[in-house]
Amino acid sequence: MDKDYLLEKWLKGDLTDAEKEAFSKLDDAQFNQYIIDAAQHFKVSNFSEVDSFQDFKQRYNLHRTPVKKLSWLHPLLKIACVIVVSLGIYFTFFFNRLTHFETMASEKTTIELPDHSKVELNALTEVWFNAENWNKKRALELEGEAFFKVATGSVFDVKTHDGIVTVVGTQFNVKQRDHYFEVKCFEGIVKVTSDTITRQLYAGDVFRILHGTFSETKTTVPSPKWTHNISNFEAVPFKEILAELERQYNIEVTFKGIDANRLFTGGFVHDKLENALISITQPMNLTFELRSSNLVIIHGKEN
Repeated sequence: MDKDYLLEKWLKGDLTDAEKEAFSKLDDAQFNQYIIDAAQHFKVSNFSEVDSFQDFKQRYNLHRTPVKKLSWLHPLLKIACVIVVSLGIYFTFFFNRLTHFETMASEKTTIELPDHSKVELNALTEVWFNAENWNKKRALELEGEAFFKVATGSVFDVKTHDGIVTVVGTQFNVKQRDHYFEVKCFEGIVKVTSDTITRQLYAGDVFRILHGTFSETKTTVPSPKWTHNISNFEAVPFKEILAELERQYNIEVTFKGIDANRLFTGGFVHDKLENALISITQPMNLTFELRSSNLVIIHGKEN
């Protein structure tokens, strides 16, 4: 009976009694069975979270590299390679999974980390971390803005595109937006490293890099105002205020006849758009108009 035919039906589990007897007499039948039995012992944690197949396929295609085709010299080599490749994809897919949280525009949320540290996420913010390995390495990645209340323990790292914040147990706020990196320490001690700049912050210290310019200031508030539905700014370009307004209200803001780089100090509320617009335009001697439910135009004095 043809060996390749038997191998194919064996892998599918379709062998008849007569074919099973013929298969058992093959010289490598015992080794074939050993490969399948050994593969069944591999397990992964039930904690892993699974992306959709399309997400995985897209990520895989982005990173794969061309390989030379192999000459299949023996049916057993086909079986072994299929198993190896399948297990490789299996473990890459499950063991490298990160827990991910994300907020939409005008949305805030609070998450609890495996060590009971608390993280409040501002609008349009994302965090990733390895929950399975958390007890060995307390570290997460951040895009956006978040307020951290870190439980005492080992070193805790917050990694962003613009720098790394390192603490043990403390309360601090990290803001990482386009060309805007800011860390405010509210309790304890925070170490901040961004490119060649490293600073140790104490309660009330503020570390800021805005459009490539580094500065240090102070804050007297006990927690970030955005956690109380107020955005506040100190000597920040007006275009940054408009960007935050868009995030908090899920709107589009355009402007005419104004200097978007003019510095603004003040704030706005998150619960009523008209009040927010009044508080940022009146101090700048500007006007605004609501064209639709999600379009706002800011005008300079000459308009």
